Amino acid sequence: DDFRRGSPTNHKVYGEDVAILAGDALLTYSFEHIARATAAPSDRVLRVIMELGRAVGAKGLTAGQVVDIKSEDKAVGLDVLEYIHHHKTAALLEASVVCGAILGGANDETIEKMRKYALNIGLAFQVIDDILDVTQTTEQLGKTAAKDLAVNKTTYPKLLGIEESRKVADNLINEAIAQLDDFEPARAAPLVALAKFIGYRQS
Repeated sequence: DDFRRGSPTNHKVYGEDVAILAGDALLTYSFEHIARATAAPSDRVLRVIMELGRAVGAKGLTAGQVVDIKSEDKAVGLDVLEYIHHHKTAALLEASVVCGAILGGANDETIEKMRKYALNIGLAFQVIDDILDVTQTTEQLGKTAAKDLAVNKTTYPKLLGIEESRKVADNLINEAIAQLDDFEPARAAPLVALAKFIGYRQS
């Protein structure tokens, strides 16, 4: 997109070549920062580096982006659409949530609940994003509206319609919150609030 949060994106300001290099630098810096600045036992830090590497690598974000690019201007089904978003948006949220749980010393059972929570809110985020793309203006979104339509990308509303897409998002949010049932209410509250925010955001 040429805009993010109402401002021109890096490739419009500095050119595509510099924007790509900036992305490369920031990605590699993330691993350096984790290794150098994380105040946690080394086994947890190592596990976090592995988790993040998996999320952005050939079995995560990169795979989702390749399929996304190759699916432009093609008719794809719900299974391909879910694959794309599971490996892009959902994978990044999964890494964020799971890495926090690992560094906090959560046991494996809790980490897996957090993983399911994150994957569900990640997919819900993308379903809502698809809905907003066709229901909100560029000014409201802070990025170009109807961009997916312009490049003939498959989206949830395109396959299911807006009303059914809204139901899919609601179900994903409910499934995410259900993963928190065994948590103390006070500890679960911020995660519940985050899930609901994602489900009902307007931009």
